[in-house]
Amino acid sequence: MDEKTEQLRDIFVDIADGPTVTDEQAAARGSLARGEREERLGALLDRARERTGFDTGLTDESLACVARGFYDRMDDGALADALGVSSGTVRRARLDLHLVREADLDAPLDLDALDELREAGRSIEASAAALDAAVPTVRRYRRVLATQQERRRIGDRRREAFDELLGDADLDARTTGLRETGLEEATEGMESNVSF
Repeated sequence: MDEKTEQLRDIFVDIADGPTVTDEQAAARGSLARGEREERLGALLDRARERTGFDTGLTDESLACVARGFYDRMDDGALADALGVSSGTVRRARLDLHLVREADLDAPLDLDALDELREAGRSIEASAAALDAAVPTVRRYRRVLATQQERRRIGDRRREAFDELLGDADLDARTTGLRETGLEEATEGMESNVSF
């Protein structure tokens, strides 16, 4: 190193409080800033409302809370308590958003038979009588079936958009530790003999 380069290096070390010039980025690659995520979530809710409408009277802010809660694995009861509404309202909002849980498909009645009755135009009461089930139960699962049919009709694009937007945050949170230690663990005990 010549004298001028050494002087510049010394100045840099004094200013930077260290000899290194690299630093970690504030946000992980691919993550969205909270404001940008909320903006995209609002736009997604607007498109969903325009295309199919919502059966609940929840505000966009409450619908966004339902979507975020779904991806945070909150149950409908906890979301209902947080929003001050019934769990049935949260379930209807979730289905409006095409956010179907596995438990929604675990019905105490034959869903295929209910779907056939629904397709045949049978009323909820007639379907309940034919399946020997309670009217509220039939109403609930007909709504799940209608949501599943709508999801298929639009190629599940709404759910995919939510998965991409909100599922990414969940994935990012779960993989942070892996990013920090993955390479160190993978190369632990390895010898490296590289010459250029």
